[in-house]
Amino acid sequence: MSTLNNNGYRNDGPWWIAPSKNGLGRSVSLRTVALVALVAGVVGGVFGASSNGSLFGRSANLVKSTSVVERPAGSVAEIAQRVLPSVVSIEARATRGGSTGSGFIIDSTGYILTNNHVIANAVTSGGDISVRLNDGTSYNAQVIGRDGAYDLAVLKIRAANLKALQFGDSDNVAVGDSVIAIGSPLGLSGTVTLGIISAKDRAVTAGEGNSENSYINALQTDAAINPGNSGGPLVNATGAVIGVNSAIASLGSTFGGQAGSIGLGFAIPINQARKTADQLIKNGSAQYPVMGISVDMTYSGDGAQIAKSSNGILKGGPAAAAGLQAGDIITEIDGRAVTSPEELIVAVRSHSVGEKISVTYKRNGVSKTITLTLAASK
Repeated sequence: MSTLNNNGYRNDGPWWIAPSKNGLGRSVSLRTVALVALVAGVVGGVFGASSNGSLFGRSANLVKSTSVVERPAGSVAEIAQRVLPSVVSIEARATRGGSTGSGFIIDSTGYILTNNHVIANAVTSGGDISVRLNDGTSYNAQVIGRDGAYDLAVLKIRAANLKALQFGDSDNVAVGDSVIAIGSPLGLSGTVTLGIISAKDRAVTAGEGNSENSYINALQTDAAINPGNSGGPLVNATGAVIGVNSAIASLGSTFGGQAGSIGLGFAIPINQARKTADQLIKNGSAQYPVMGISVDMTYSGDGAQIAKSSNGILKGGPAAAAGLQAGDIITEIDGRAVTSPEELIVAVRSHSVGEKISVTYKRNGVSKTITLTLAASK
């Protein structure tokens, strides 16, 4: 009969009750246990008394077996072993304080991709940045270029024959795909976490201040991402990087102030990150596409409203050429619904300079669609 012990848990008998095939328990008495111990003692005595290792006068060859843990190609352990040598820890020391983050090698000659917010304070205050490889080797890092709009930066260390990560295709990512996040959360370098792609095209705003706000057309993942993971890679089931881990959602003080991972992490799609990294390496700066409008960030209705001020429409810009006017409410970009100013910004920035997009807007309650060509930011 089951009883409850002092802790309130069920007590269904001693731990040595073994299940039978029909699911019922079969108990082993204390007498049996004592007998087994006695027999074991006798056998041990026989072995101990025999100088040649024989059992009851007969030779016995004891074979030692060794278990081998197999890590087949495509397993999390195998992917981690391949990717970890390409992931770095970053320490950015500012005049006051500093920050730590992650990054990954994108070229064997020493180029490293990370988040702008990891190094921004160190750069603006004249601090210094160091990079530590997975093998523990440390280097001083040079900032090749950084971009606050996309929250990306490229560093360079003086090293050769480094192992660079393979780029995947973030456009082909599907919700439910398995992913692995690697980085240095809370300074714990080489941390590996597993999850899935929870959603795509999330409009995420990140940044330390108004001048450095980044609008990310993000991949959402439930892989554990914490402070310090910023700039590290999000890789797919082949080990190819599909995103740059950049932001997390956390519960506010209303919900207890939990600042760690709650299963809502966000990564910059690698297709966008790769374009920006190429520009930073070649030019030291990056451009992003614009429509030539100012958006009313306080507008609370559905869609995104072009500011009703005199600078709502940039003279000579794409929007002006296409016939858009101040006060128009944009509801779709290339068939993708726009429900907020932030969604409009990330939808536009997910395209390239010179690309044509379809814009659906409302004016005086009437919906219209026009096509315009995106220009480069000034």
